[in-house]
Amino acid sequence: STPRAIVAADVNADGNVDIIVANNGGNNVGVFINTGTGTFSIQMTYSTGASSAPNSVTTADINADGKVDIIVANYGTNNVGVLINNGNGIFAAQVTYPSVNGPNCVVVVDVNGDGKVDIVVANSASNSVGVLIDTGSGTFIAQVTYSTGTGSSPQFVAAADVNGDCKIEINVANYW
Repeated sequence: STPRAIVAADVNADGNVDIIVANNGGNNVGVFINTGTGTFSIQMTYSTGASSAPNSVTTADINADGKVDIIVANYGTNNVGVLINNGNGIFAAQVTYPSVNGPNCVVVVDVNGDGKVDIVVANSASNSVGVLIDTGSGTFIAQVTYSTGTGSSPQFVAAADVNGDCKIEINVANYW
């Protein structure tokens, strides 16, 4: 299934950290539930769509229901997918939000200080970073993009208050 990215989070609220994997070749995300005995369940997979080729995965409580949801960058289909946790580590079908070419990496952070989790995505094939603002109901407004420079091909993105001004800065690792 060609795993491309991995993140750890307690998806079923049992106090044990579970594993979520972006399976690029399998066009899905896989969830391994921690049994609490040092082993994990067999992978449960959730489709990210035909030819989606997910490259990055992260988690956050997108809809403020206290459950960890999955966010994935679908490189092959140029979108960002959100899988809402229905409880006990079971996820609803992916809802997608259009991205520009080559979404390669996703992170979540409150970009605008409204207390809601927004999505930041590195769009490597379009030399840009995109921001999707959370509406508060677990949905997002259309992606706003910012150029990272001609030929830069951003691969990874991080978001943090780097300069101490209490505002989030977007940091990008460009390929070139």
